[in-house]
Amino acid sequence: MLRWGLLGTGFITHKTAKAIAASNGSTIRTIAGRNSDAVDAFQKEYSIPTVSYGYDEILADPEIDVVYIGLPNHVHHTLTIAAAKAGKAVLSEKSLTTTMEEAQALATAVRTHDTFFVEGFMYLSHPLYARLMEILSDGRLGRLRAITGFYSADIWNVTNPLGRGTLYNLGCYPVSLLHLVVQTLCGQDMFATGQLAGLGNVSTHDGTICDAAVTAKFANGVLATLQSTDSYGMEHGFTIAGDKGTLAFVTNPWLPVAGRNHLRWTPYEGEVEDIYVDADHDAFYTQVKMVEASLAAGQKEAQRPSPRLTDSLEIMAFLTEWERQCLAAQQP
Repeated sequence: MLRWGLLGTGFITHKTAKAIAASNGSTIRTIAGRNSDAVDAFQKEYSIPTVSYGYDEILADPEIDVVYIGLPNHVHHTLTIAAAKAGKAVLSEKSLTTTMEEAQALATAVRTHDTFFVEGFMYLSHPLYARLMEILSDGRLGRLRAITGFYSADIWNVTNPLGRGTLYNLGCYPVSLLHLVVQTLCGQDMFATGQLAGLGNVSTHDGTICDAAVTAKFANGVLATLQSTDSYGMEHGFTIAGDKGTLAFVTNPWLPVAGRNHLRWTPYEGEVEDIYVDADHDAFYTQVKMVEASLAAGQKEAQRPSPRLTDSLEIMAFLTEWERQCLAAQQP
């Protein structure tokens, strides 16, 4: 039975708490946060044995096996480093951090202390992605030619500006899926060859990037176009084009559900095929089960399709370069 300590009391931690409560292999030992009222309410809702009004105590507790970090992006690296030093396994929400310097410090700590770490792209643990990898490997697409992705959600008024805006809150999803597809179809080293051209709009209320677009070209000629916004809408899209046809997500790629999830294969010649993946649980539950299985197997990181540490670093490098280009384009 894995004993979890949860850091943060926001909506994403509620999702994870419900997933842990539903698993017969995990239990929540402690909820930690700086707002005592929120911590107390969280403890009561999930019948958690202990609380911590801060983070040092929970990291030092020998009765905790896994630390979940559900706090804003800019503190992910400091708390991961502290947890690694304490010998704790870590599941930390995406994005990895907000700068490459912080990301490298996080990776160094995890490797130095030889602890388990996985970035919380929960969607990649869902059965939809095991099926996706089967489809990508069966040859129907032919040679990969292009990828397009879009994610929008009107959440600008509920996000912490220190988390650095839409790229690290939403754009990380299509980037991480782009990474998985390019890596699966083109080899482990291809993603790092990407050349980027990015543009964006800066929010008037907090100065972060609120709308962003990027085009990438990889060394094998594959092109990708992604967009992300937290200033309007609630929409998603992701299409993979090969020289034999396209594979598109009909349901939300980044919120696969308990129930029916839908992909559509459209060959350039032949009949359209609707592909359904039915699951008993949502992605937050399957993420908890992935952590349980990884630790039971003695692994120090997740296995694909969930992100390994090197995958997280490559995704972060793409995001920071995208942000850099968006900000540079604002200069007179």
